[in-house]
Amino acid sequence: ASTDGTPAFTHKQFPHVDVLELRENIGYGAACNQGIARASAELVLLLNPDAWPVEDGIERLLRCAQRQPGLGAVGPELRAPDGAKQPSLVPFPTRWWLGRPAITSAHSRIPLIRLPRLRSDSKFLVGAALLVRREAFEQIGGFDPSFFMFYEEVDLCWRLHEAGWGVASCPEAKFIHVGGTSTGRNWAAMYREQLLGHLRFLAKHRGSADAEHARRLLARAVRMRAWAASGKEAEALRATGGWLMSADAMALIGRSTPRRESQ
Repeated sequence: ASTDGTPAFTHKQFPHVDVLELRENIGYGAACNQGIARASAELVLLLNPDAWPVEDGIERLLRCAQRQPGLGAVGPELRAPDGAKQPSLVPFPTRWWLGRPAITSAHSRIPLIRLPRLRSDSKFLVGAALLVRREAFEQIGGFDPSFFMFYEEVDLCWRLHEAGWGVASCPEAKFIHVGGTSTGRNWAAMYREQLLGHLRFLAKHRGSADAEHARRLLARAVRMRAWAASGKEAEALRATGGWLMSADAMALIGRSTPRRESQ
């Protein structure tokens, strides 16, 4: 459901490419489900529009997956356009997360309160560039469409682990990732979507008590950030804090609707 001319551009520049055009914005994970169902390869590359391979990065990623058939997903080493290394394999989030924007987002300028990193035996791959194995993807039912934007890859990797599949980073494959381009036009709404994804993930995999603990902590942390910010940013953070205080975690999750207009 792109409105920026992408389908027409793709048809013109790459006439051999099969373009699947959806009538509405159903969310990133749900759209990927439809794209993968349309494809036929055993290994499928999911690539954000602000990411691209460096030289033979795709071929290197393929070789990593082919060498390790027990991997359900493989991700490359991610780098910003200036060459700075970005996180690609990250410990699963816990109820102690304090609401920092996406780890590769340009909005990390928001004042950050740090907690000691918790140890984790399993991790998830940042979804900017993700090579998935069809067998594993179909076995777990693909992306959960209830995650409209953010946390869809976190949930996917969690379920891959549960099903006995591994996920791994392939440092020999390098991709550039700008970060934050899908959220820049309406950052406030998409930041709220990120917080909602966090609550939804915790409720699904760790229970409603963890989700409620996270909501209360996030409400306090966001209001502290609003106090330290100014202008429209402070206004957006105050509104987000009010939203977090308006109901308990399960109610916020239950009454959420996809924010199609803001992606």
